[in-house]
Amino acid sequence: MAARSFDVIVIGAGPGGYVAAIRAAQLGKSVAIVEREHLGGICLNWGCIPTKAMLRSAEVFHLMHRAKDFGLKAENISYDLDAVVKRSRKVAGQLTGGIGHLMKKNKITVIMGAATLPAKGKVSVKTDKGTEELTAPSIIVAVGARARELPGLEADGDLVWTYKHALEPKRMPKKLLVIGSGAIGIEFASFFNTLGADTTVVEVMDRILPVEDAEISAFAQKQFEKQGMKIMSKATVKKLDRAKGKVTAHIERGGKTETQEFDTVISAVGIVANTEGLGLEELGVKLDRSFAVTDEYCRTGVEGLFVIGDATNGPWLAHKASHEGVMVAELIAGGHPHAVEPSAIAGCTYCHPQVASVGLTEAKAKEAGHSVKVGRFPFIGNGKAIALGEPEGMIKTIFDAKTGELLGAHMVGAEVTELIQGYVVGRSLETTEEYLMNTVFPHPTLSEMMHESVLDAYGRAIHF
Repeated sequence: MAARSFDVIVIGAGPGGYVAAIRAAQLGKSVAIVEREHLGGICLNWGCIPTKAMLRSAEVFHLMHRAKDFGLKAENISYDLDAVVKRSRKVAGQLTGGIGHLMKKNKITVIMGAATLPAKGKVSVKTDKGTEELTAPSIIVAVGARARELPGLEADGDLVWTYKHALEPKRMPKKLLVIGSGAIGIEFASFFNTLGADTTVVEVMDRILPVEDAEISAFAQKQFEKQGMKIMSKATVKKLDRAKGKVTAHIERGGKTETQEFDTVISAVGIVANTEGLGLEELGVKLDRSFAVTDEYCRTGVEGLFVIGDATNGPWLAHKASHEGVMVAELIAGGHPHAVEPSAIAGCTYCHPQVASVGLTEAKAKEAGHSVKVGRFPFIGNGKAIALGEPEGMIKTIFDAKTGELLGAHMVGAEVTELIQGYVVGRSLETTEEYLMNTVFPHPTLSEMMHESVLDAYGRAIHF
């Protein structure tokens, strides 16, 4: 069978790949997308979307227990874990169905199978019906990543889970150990802790949520501990002894090792790119610990070959992958897009309370040689937060003292994953403190705290 030719071939149909395919098609290119598992990738099927659906159930459950605070009555509150999971899967299914529709609408050829790159400009796909050969002058690799597994801590789906097992739990954990306190670890710890699991989080770094500003991490930790979570930082799980229905974890901290028993362990210790076996290195692409090394335009150094999303440099976030997909499609079509700036990408963690940030932390800003002005505003000073019954939280802003440039913004509290976008837009417009101070924020809203935090950096906060 002769090879089918396209202008662009995209390998992987996650939030990087399918968006790249749509944008390339909009720009008049003939496009094929190859996917070995599910349209929508990890994000829609096993990541961002189904976890948010589950966390929403936990949030409503938590609120029902607080009914009395709002003058309401709710008795004999309980949950049905199977129904929570079923709702989460339904939400994921609805969105992945939508991706199929978008592919049809944009006349993109979808090929289900596993791709390899036998030569420059060529893609070989193993499908149910055999092997299909494709050619294109431009190939976008968007193969994503999977959970990293540490020796001795490998998941078995029974006692030790990855995020995938945790999204379709066979049982409700009674005593849960979460290894790793990045976004994935903390979101699952928050979910199961809210539903009543006795939860312990072990983090090898000196604090949880280690990529966040230290003040925000400390605030979040206090809130988690108030909710009954146990947090062990500067600690390492050395090994897991598995027996029927239980796991004994050997946890080393401060030179001493202790053992604790759990019925469930979730391992959330980072990710590994799905780059092996593709043929990237044979074509001359450099890999660094499984991730493809690219320039700021996702170019690999091999003509016509791009790598985007979780298979290349961090931050490993769906919205970065999508933006890179658009950028690369425009580049292929002869456009002059802006390079994606990693420090302009917001990070959001949907635990309770939520955490969100963009730009430099206070420590990183000082390390980079900036003299800084820092503003803070607590949720307790905001009318809307008090009316919502969510007075625990804070917003922190960091400015360059000389130029007034907004260097970073960091938040913890209710709905901060929605609020952060205001500062993201501000940074992309290269705003200074003056414009932010002169912006009229609507009242009563949580967003007013963003204004107050800016004012506070310059000694002008009104309500604090």
